[in-house]
Amino acid sequence: MAVVHLTKENFQKEVLESDIPVFVDFWATWCGPCQMVGPIVEELAEEAEGVKICKVDVDQQPELARQYKVMSIPTFLVFRDGEVVKRDMGYKPKDELWDLLK
Repeated sequence: MAVVHLTKENFQKEVLESDIPVFVDFWATWCGPCQMVGPIVEELAEEAEGVKICKVDVDQQPELARQYKVMSIPTFLVFRDGEVVKRDMGYKPKDELWDLLK
């Protein structure tokens, strides 16, 4: 499954109303660690089953970043049934991102 790019317009439907867990990567184009982890997030999207992988560009969607108190990037949130159940930040290798999905 391809990465879903989130906006304030589709966040409710794609994340909060999702019937499967949702992994959200809050990132920015100018962020070095975000650029390093970006390809890993893309790999997760291709390999993960039963979970939706999404990205939020904090420069284009500052309201979402504020709403979820994203103070540094990259920040990763995992949602289940519309609620944040896990949160982590900073560059993570692939195995640690997989662990967030468990």
